Amino acid sequence: MKKVQSFFLFLLTASVFTACSNDDDNEVLKPTAKNIEIGTADNKQALIGRDFHFNADVTAGNKIANVQLKILPKTGETYSKDWKLEFTWPEYIGTKNTNVHKHFTIPADAAEGKFDFLFIVTDENGTALEIKETITITDPANMPVDPVIGRDMLSRNDDLIYYMETWVEPQLIYKKNDKLTAHAQISQIMGNGILYSVLIKKSLNYHPESIDNLDLKKVIIISKVEHKDLGPASKITTLQKINDVYGGESIVLGADKDNEGNAITAEKAWESGQYNWVVLYKNTSYSMSVYKSMPITINF
Repeated sequence: MKKVQSFFLFLLTASVFTACSNDDDNEVLKPTAKNIEIGTADNKQALIGRDFHFNADVTAGNKIANVQLKILPKTGETYSKDWKLEFTWPEYIGTKNTNVHKHFTIPADAAEGKFDFLFIVTDENGTALEIKETITITDPANMPVDPVIGRDMLSRNDDLIYYMETWVEPQLIYKKNDKLTAHAQISQIMGNGILYSVLIKKSLNYHPESIDNLDLKKVIIISKVEHKDLGPASKITTLQKINDVYGGESIVLGADKDNEGNAITAEKAWESGQYNWVVLYKNTSYSMSVYKSMPITINF
């Protein structure tokens, strides 16, 4: 009799274990997201009439059915007008893993204030991911700083070949041992900040949009300039004073080290191909960032 009871106890235990295993096998997975950036350098700030940056690496539970982004009035806040902004991006439908990287302009009719920012990914399996944050929308005229990149110029062996959206040559081509000079100015700033002027291979598929994301293993530094305690409406440039001589904006293509003394080896070693000249600036006093990218070709 005891053997029979033991046998039935074993069957019961086995059936419970099998049921649990089947439940695990049938678990419905929700979409997930990482590397989320809301605003430049994830500062959760937006300026009316200006570009806004959003990034997220999304993995679906099954496949993506819908991707939405919403900026909606926040409960308890008062606004000068009724306003909201919504996007749906159908190009991600049916994908499993994707990078949602978007730039869009905050419309001129947007209201200032704090808003709910929602990123919603719906899965084909019926689940959904919703990320909710608070962002602040501001009129640039009301900002203590409004960094602007200007007076951007490129020279080859001291001959100007590009300046401020004007291409003296239709394609900016350099070769080994050419001297590349890159000039840029940041205006409408105050307080503390840092400016980088760098070269990046396009083949690295690396596109930093803020200094916070700068990987020094992948960039060739032409200029690095820091400022402290500047007064209102100040400006800085990539030009530096070294040993009482202004310069620091040039690099010889083929140099062993960049202008910060970093070896130009491994991923960033010189080679023929497409590069980007990238200017990045962050005002650390007010957490405001800007960047600009310009394509060039190097025949090494």
